[in-house]
Amino acid sequence: MISYLIKRLLEMIPTFFGITLLSFFIIHLAPGKPTDVLTEMNPKITPEAREKLERYYGLDKPIIVQYGMWLKRIVKLDFGESFSGDRRPVIEKIWDKKKPLLERRLFITFMINTLSMFLIFIIAIPIGISSAVRQYSLYDKITTTSVFIGFAMPSFWLALLMMMLFGVHLNWLPISGLKSMNYDSLALSGKIKDIILHLLMPIFVSSFGGLAGLSRYMRSSMLEVLRQDYVKTARAKGLSEKQVIYRHAFRNALLPIITLLGLSVPGLIGGSVIFENIFGIPGMGQLFFMGVMTRDYPLIMGILTIGAALTLIGNIFADIGYMLADPRIRAK
Repeated sequence: MISYLIKRLLEMIPTFFGITLLSFFIIHLAPGKPTDVLTEMNPKITPEAREKLERYYGLDKPIIVQYGMWLKRIVKLDFGESFSGDRRPVIEKIWDKKKPLLERRLFITFMINTLSMFLIFIIAIPIGISSAVRQYSLYDKITTTSVFIGFAMPSFWLALLMMMLFGVHLNWLPISGLKSMNYDSLALSGKIKDIILHLLMPIFVSSFGGLAGLSRYMRSSMLEVLRQDYVKTARAKGLSEKQVIYRHAFRNALLPIITLLGLSVPGLIGGSVIFENIFGIPGMGQLFFMGVMTRDYPLIMGILTIGAALTLIGNIFADIGYMLADPRIRAK
């Protein structure tokens, strides 16, 4: 197992650099340059000033040379400086040490997506199992219909509906940010309650689509396992249905879910661009959106690089999960 993991880690290195190379070239294929944001609205900017800005940012060099310069920095874990007006290092924008932990973008996105992922798994897996066990029943039809609605409903539209209903008409929940204006004057219990109220809608919107998808995956996987001969043998031996489902079928049905769990790891940091911007949450998704709108190449590449690394690490976790769930894979 150790030799296999070492081999997989070595395979990740060229894959990682291949992902960064493609990302770097695709970003530069987008129309416009970072200097356009600084010069388009300023009529006093001369062509000489534009060229000077491009030389300052290194944009006058060929793309492959720019990638080589970026690669030299990234090997030292240096994401470079942001192209925006403050010229702060990208790593400081992602993980601002000057702010409290609860106000740092990386922690905010990690917290929200971890909670939503936990909610997805503890609800979707039981729904998928019960739907498979009661195939074609009324319960299965209701859950299937609900899942189709979840697939078809855009997350931004759901977010706006919830803001109108619970935030505007009923005035039950706040519609923006993570804290109220009077947060600092609240007691500890009041602060906790305030943060929970601010997180309810974002977490629900973030988990709604994933809940629908994962429950369908779990249902189809469980249905396939229930048709296997060893499940029929377990029933023929007189085992209770609960033992058949949870001791024999459930473990094997988890294999596709483990894959999805591994692929979900990048989302813990990458966040959701849509719901963070709609709810005004200062997380990684909002930061990425701001970087795209300002054509901030170092910031975009920094976030994409973290996402690429987490994707590869998630695949490693999925492989380890396969080994733990299926002894046959360990034997190989």
